[in-house]
Amino acid sequence: MCLGIPGQIVSISDAEKKLAMVDVSGVQREINVACIMPEGGKVDDLIGAWALIHVGFAMSRIDEEEAAKTLEILMQLGEAQAEIEAMRDGKAAMEEAS
Repeated sequence: MCLGIPGQIVSISDAEKKLAMVDVSGVQREINVACIMPEGGKVDDLIGAWALIHVGFAMSRIDEEEAAKTLEILMQLGEAQAEIEAMRDGKAAMEEAS
């Protein structure tokens, strides 16, 4: 099980609820960004930011270099692929339900 996988915030889906779309190796998923909100900032300020994602929450912000290194290590360990597949499966299940 992966503790956190790097993803880049690509858009804000619901600013009031602090929900954003994150891209993890080409797979997009909605996550909660409340834990990484900039103090006194707006949720839109997070677009383009990198974060460690765990169970639908952005847990901490990281820079692009750290994201690339972390993803590379996770891929070598086989952890990232399992997490990305789980995200794909979850997205497909949500689309089938709606």
